[in-house]
Amino acid sequence: MRVKTSDLKLGMYVEIQSDWADHPFLRNRFKITSRKDLDRLRACPFDSVEVDLDRSEVKPDPAAYPSSVDELSKVSHGDAPVDPKEAGLAPPKWDPDSLIPGYLREALHDREMTPKQRAEQVYRHSRTMMKRLLESPTAENIKASKQAIYDVSDMVLSDRDTAMSMLRLTHHDFYTYTHSVNVGVLSIMLAKELYGGSDAHNMHELAAGFFLHDIGKVKVNPDILNKPAKLTDAEMKHIRIHPYQGYKILEAAGELTEECRIIVMQHHERAGGDGYPKALAGEEIHEYGRICCIADVFDALTAERSYKVAMTPFEALKLMKERMSDHFDQRLFAGFVKLFKEQ
Repeated sequence: MRVKTSDLKLGMYVEIQSDWADHPFLRNRFKITSRKDLDRLRACPFDSVEVDLDRSEVKPDPAAYPSSVDELSKVSHGDAPVDPKEAGLAPPKWDPDSLIPGYLREALHDREMTPKQRAEQVYRHSRTMMKRLLESPTAENIKASKQAIYDVSDMVLSDRDTAMSMLRLTHHDFYTYTHSVNVGVLSIMLAKELYGGSDAHNMHELAAGFFLHDIGKVKVNPDILNKPAKLTDAEMKHIRIHPYQGYKILEAAGELTEECRIIVMQHHERAGGDGYPKALAGEEIHEYGRICCIADVFDALTAERSYKVAMTPFEALKLMKERMSDHFDQRLFAGFVKLFKEQ
């Protein structure tokens, strides 16, 4: 039975059917045993969950709920067509107050967690933040997300053990929000390897550029972006609009710093001159763009798609070294490889 989160009670056995990034729990199925779990469920971006009646100590009373709950159940099980908006399933709209998960803020400042626990929480809820931002990329939300990215960057730069744990955590799906976090973390770590504690680089704005490098994909046809097969030439031409679209989004939001401009516009340029959107080559590509390019390609290779199996990190690095050497600045690539040698 599908029940609104506001009507859940202790003792109910719930099954969360939303994406893993949308909730703070380790499992999707569990019995509610504490008030804290209730509060966490009610703070999630979805407004209903499945309740397993056979495994619940407390049974929901269908008569006590609005008819919309029954409609939600029908939508879930396919029993009858229902307008998603009428059923309360319209895509959520986020504002600066709801964009950043409270659990992300807690994890960033919780010194009692182990590095592994902290890394898991920061990674998970960074994905949630990026997912929400891509659903509602308003100027206010972009500004709010950058502030959170600054904090994530500070943690990666100052807490080596947690940063290395995050490196081992990266997921291998190819949702844009997952890719954004993976590339963000990888790029920050490479920038740290290259620049150390130098104050010649604005690490906050670099991190913002790395995390937001693909924000222009919100302007790409979702059918093409999520196509479960290789793209045609025409589709590839369309998807290549995203660097410039990202530039325009950040410019309109008043958040286009020089670091963000370089990274958003240059992360698909290649050292050999066969990248896009401007076919820059060699030293024409800023070092910030070259850093993001390496992380971007690596994450694409290690992501699983319906038409290809994900490579292991070792396989991806080997292919990048042996068959794509003309794509990358070799000095930067050597620094990138070093990150994985230290694991």
